[in-house]
Amino acid sequence: MRIRKKNIFFGIDWVLILFYFMLIFIGWINIYSATTSENTVNLINLSTEYGKQLIWIGLSFPIIILLLFFDAKFYEKYASILYLVGLTSLIGLFIIGKNINGATSWYDFGGFSLQPSEFVKASTALAIAKLVSDKQFNLKKINTQIQALLILFFPAILITLQPDPGSALVYSAFIFVLYREGLPVYYITIGFVAVILFVLTLYFGFINILIASLFVFILILLFFNFYRKKALKKGWLKILGVYVVSALFIISVDFVFNKVFEQRHRDRFDILLGKTKDIKSIGYNTNQSVTTIASGGLTGKGFLDGERTQGNFVPEQQTDYIFTTVGEEWGFIGSSAVILLFIFFLLRIIYIAERQKSKFSRVYGYSIAAIFFTHFTINIGMVLGLLPTIGIPLPFFSYGGSALWGFTVLLFIFIRLDANRSYEW
Repeated sequence: MRIRKKNIFFGIDWVLILFYFMLIFIGWINIYSATTSENTVNLINLSTEYGKQLIWIGLSFPIIILLLFFDAKFYEKYASILYLVGLTSLIGLFIIGKNINGATSWYDFGGFSLQPSEFVKASTALAIAKLVSDKQFNLKKINTQIQALLILFFPAILITLQPDPGSALVYSAFIFVLYREGLPVYYITIGFVAVILFVLTLYFGFINILIASLFVFILILLFFNFYRKKALKKGWLKILGVYVVSALFIISVDFVFNKVFEQRHRDRFDILLGKTKDIKSIGYNTNQSVTTIASGGLTGKGFLDGERTQGNFVPEQQTDYIFTTVGEEWGFIGSSAVILLFIFFLLRIIYIAERQKSKFSRVYGYSIAAIFFTHFTINIGMVLGLLPTIGIPLPFFSYGGSALWGFTVLLFIFIRLDANRSYEW
């Protein structure tokens, strides 16, 4: 039986919306702390970052209303079209895009900039949900696996070429979604091996790793020759294929690192891997970030009382390094509370995804959970010096209209899909 919706707010999950507003409010408070000064007292001051962020938060409400206005079936029906529109917006950057901080990732509209990659994550999640929810789709088959991976490949490669490898890395999160829907576990294994080979190649050099991998390949052949001769006769081509693919991957890592990445990206990886030490230039941000968080101690220094935050020790603290403000002013206890808030937010999304009657809605829910988790994990790891600085914002905390609106679109499409479950039974 189907009943008519009374209004666009019927059936929506208010708990998830509460998490959304809590994260936005706490995020804005920290942006205010990181960018305010004694000379600025007006909250709506477009000459300040916190003033602009407040405007963008206000403009999020019409976006939310618009997203809730469309019926859930709209997102499923037009998922493919929205995906193509997203790819087109990325391609257009190479023609009329604006270069900011070394990356052509923005459209400029008379002083107002928009980063399309923040919105393409939502269209890609819709496309994946549309593909996987098809009754004929089976992730055990190679051809369907290729289809799913291609959907992820196109936006990821277009974003990498901007170059913005940090944002492209987010698309690897979809592998966990596909695994949840039946993708064989060996893809996860391949992913971990790829990460290991990536790190080893950067640290030791691709020639040394190629030689080492050849040595391992020979040892495997000798082992099978002495102990598993029958298996060797049947599987030596597979073993050779694994080696060739590994060798090509190692070579591609070297190519991307030296030809695609900019020097600033290479320097950050070298610092993280301990190949070079630099706390004055490229490694300055990370060093100041770790020092600023550590200075907060157990309880923090108090709102607007963080000397390092108020002294602008961390460059662009309001964007990728916004969590350092939390660490200094709120301390370990406040930082832990923020982390727990994000964890409960993610768990709520997963809970809602599991209760969906529609496979499309469930897959989309897991997709946004994976995206939020990836942003959260990498950003926190980055400011703690555990991961390289790759320009991934902390959801709802980092300064920027495109990021805020992109995350809002991701979340409220899911809220609309979930509300559809509430008026169908």
